[in-house]
Amino acid sequence: MNDSHGISEWPDTGALYQRFDALVKQPMRPLRRDAMERVMRYFDERCTGSKRMAEAAKRVIPGGVQHNLAFNHPFPIAMSRAEGAHLTDVDGNRYIDFLQAGGPTLLGSNHPAVRAKVHELLDECGPVTGLLHEYEVKLAELVCQHMPAVEMLRLLGSGTEAVMGAVRLARAYTKRKWIIKVGGAYHGWSDQLVYGMRLPGTGRMEATGIPRGSTAFTQECHPNDLDALRRKLLINRLRGGTAAVLVEPLGPESGTRPVHRDYNAQVRRLCDEFGALLIFDEVVTGFRVGMGGAQGYFGVKPDLTVLGKCLAGGYPMAGAIGGRREVMMLLVGGIGTTSRRAFVGGTLSANPLSCVAGYHALTEAHRSNAAAVAGRAGDRLRRGLDAIIQRLGLPYVVYNLGSIVHLQTSGVLLLDTGNPLKLFKARHEAKARKHMMEEMGAAYTAHGLVTLAGSRIYTSLADTDEVIDDALNRFDDVFKLV
Repeated sequence: MNDSHGISEWPDTGALYQRFDALVKQPMRPLRRDAMERVMRYFDERCTGSKRMAEAAKRVIPGGVQHNLAFNHPFPIAMSRAEGAHLTDVDGNRYIDFLQAGGPTLLGSNHPAVRAKVHELLDECGPVTGLLHEYEVKLAELVCQHMPAVEMLRLLGSGTEAVMGAVRLARAYTKRKWIIKVGGAYHGWSDQLVYGMRLPGTGRMEATGIPRGSTAFTQECHPNDLDALRRKLLINRLRGGTAAVLVEPLGPESGTRPVHRDYNAQVRRLCDEFGALLIFDEVVTGFRVGMGGAQGYFGVKPDLTVLGKCLAGGYPMAGAIGGRREVMMLLVGGIGTTSRRAFVGGTLSANPLSCVAGYHALTEAHRSNAAAVAGRAGDRLRRGLDAIIQRLGLPYVVYNLGSIVHLQTSGVLLLDTGNPLKLFKARHEAKARKHMMEEMGAAYTAHGLVTLAGSRIYTSLADTDEVIDDALNRFDDVFKLV
């Protein structure tokens, strides 16, 4: 099948922000207390194995949780099997999997075609050699073929590592220091980018354990505010210039605060005007929005592209920096390299296991038109959820950017942080709204639905009409408990 985009249409961003505003201005609509008690009984009665494992985990793992996106209210559910669109826990309960490992498994979990190739490689070579392997070349060639702005690729261990490397590379190339990100966006957990996370305008709120010097040259702008971005670029020009502007092309937190359709093109123009590099963080959007990523969908070429998640099809060590040849050549590796370079590394980077998985996962995604099929599943789910919300007269907001479906019930990530007073109020109110989001997420789980943090849903190639319709019946049952 021919490649097509995973997003069938861009939502009316202005109308969405009006609905967000309405959601957070009215009282919360959580589950009824009697209904919540029934939900909690599910965990007590049906998840005893998970509960035992969660208690054991707490003794050896801080908080008993390794994954920040793993839903863990009232305790983490331990999974024993993942296949296609479904998960099965250690107690034998089956769930529709809308977490999809946090986004990487566009083909659905544990795809057999990829698994077979991984087994083959493990028998022949094992997972790692530390030297050049055929599949790292094949994977790099494939990415360069599909991603419009990627002429060369350097593989790393994770999206966080790739962002660190891209920022270092931008500074090395431009010989400037300042980095501007969009407030609320998530670019991994490196010291310099734990800044303005989740909620715009929050600066160093999450930067516990990070010296001030680490974020001294990191700045944030509110999403969609091009005037603020221009002002920062102008001021930075007077003090040495901006090395890069870093964006999630759908908007912060995978489009939790979606950008206007032409935002990326406008940012590209500003970067050109001020001589800054434009970095697209395509960890989520790379291959999920289509084989050409968000850059293909928007028709905007960044100077550098950060990849992760789908790049290795759900296998570990998924991270890469791609971009223009002249910039990328500053990442040259190996012994005896004397030219000026931005240093990156990683013993397990570009290992054969990850590369064979990535190559065959992306080949299969292209062959099956996975982004478009998953995007259509997202469309069907969004339309169905919207119908249920309207029928029950709930203030919730649902929209999708292809296979990334946002379901806002508590609005915790939509609070207004536009000035210090609003930020103070938002921080106070966020606690109650976060608790509501936790309760909604627990109710979804008790009804056989695994979501990302109770507010985001990833669809995949495995989500047939039958799976989506089953899910809609389950969501309907949950919303009737409000």
